[in-house]
Amino acid sequence: MLDYAKMILLKVSFSKLLFEKELRKAVRTILPEELADFKTWCYQQFARLYRRVLKRVFSQAHPLPRLSA
Repeated sequence: MLDYAKMILLKVSFSKLLFEKELRKAVRTILPEELADFKTWCYQQFARLYRRVLKRVFSQAHPLPRLSA
C-alpha cells in the first residue's frame, strides 16, 4: 500500500487539491508503523511545493501509541 500511495502522490503532484486529497487518503490507509517513513519521504519529495499541506495533514494524523516495555 505504501508504494501505491507514493506512486499516486507523484502522479497528482501537479494539483494542490488533488495532492492534499490523495495525501489524506494515504495517511488513513498506511499502516501506523510505516507512517514515519512515509512522512519523511513526502517531505523529501514535496516540501518545496506543498510544505503547508504536508504540515496540515501530518499534524492531524494520529501518532503511534507508545508501547511500554
